Amino acid sequence: MQAAVINGRAIEYRVEGPADGPVLALAGALGTDLRVWEPLMDRLPAGWRVLRHSMAGHGLSDLAEADGHAVAHHAGDLSGLLDHVGAARAVVVGLSVGGMIAQTLAAAAPERVAGLVLCCTAHRIGTPDLWSQRIADVRDKGLAAMADTILERWFSPAFRESRPGELALWRNMLARTTPEGYAAVCAAIREADLSEAARGIAVPTLCVAGTLDGSTPPETVAGLAEIVPGARLETIEGVGHIPCVEAPDRLGALVTGFLEEHRLG
Repeated sequence: MQAAVINGRAIEYRVEGPADGPVLALAGALGTDLRVWEPLMDRLPAGWRVLRHSMAGHGLSDLAEADGHAVAHHAGDLSGLLDHVGAARAVVVGLSVGGMIAQTLAAAAPERVAGLVLCCTAHRIGTPDLWSQRIADVRDKGLAAMADTILERWFSPAFRESRPGELALWRNMLARTTPEGYAAVCAAIREADLSEAARGIAVPTLCVAGTLDGSTPPETVAGLAEIVPGARLETIEGVGHIPCVEAPDRLGALVTGFLEEHRLG
C-alpha cells in the first residue's frame, strides 16, 4: 500500500516502473478505484513509470471536505501526487471523470502535461438534473441497489454474459464505494463545464470511445474531439464505458501507438 497526504487528505496511490522513466498518470472513473487499471498494466509500453490513484472518496482515499468536491480539486490532488513522486510532467490517461480531471490539469498547469488520452469522457457529461437525481438516488437507495443498472452502462452485454466472475468483482468495487464519496464526485461532474478548457488544450490528445458505452456514447466523445485542437478520435467496437477492463489489449495498443506517434517517451 502507498499513501500520500495531498491537500490535507490521505490519497491511495501506486507507482510502478523505472524511477527515471517518463511518467504515465492514470485517472479513473466514478465508482472505481486504482484497481480498475489492473488489466491494462501489462499492456502498457515498457520503460514508463506508471502512477495510478484512487480519487478522494474512492478506494481507501479520504473523502474531500465539503468545499473540495470540484473537478479542479481532484486535478489538484493529481498535481500533488505528481509532486509527491517527483514527476515534473506526465502523459495523463483519464477515464470518464478522470478525463475531466486530465483536461482540468492540462488547462490549469499545462507545463505538467505532455499529452492526453481522454477515454470515454467529454467536456461536459450529462445534465445537472441527471446528476442531482443520481445524488438523491445514492443517498436514498445506496449503491448496491443501483449497481446492476450502472454495470449495464459500464460493460457490453457480451462481457456481462461471458465473464460473470469478473463482473461480480467489479460490482463489489462499485457497491462498496461510500455513498458520500460517490455523491461528492457526482456533484463535481454536475458543476463541470470544461468547454473553454478543452478548446485551450495545446498538447497531443487522443480521444477514445466505446461503441456500446452507455454513459458517454461515441457521439459525446466525438464532440470533445471536435473542440480539442488537433485531437484524434478512435473508437473501440463492442465495448462499454470501461475499456481498460473490457478491452485492455485494444486500449493498450491505442495508448502505445499514441505515445510512439508523438515521441512522448
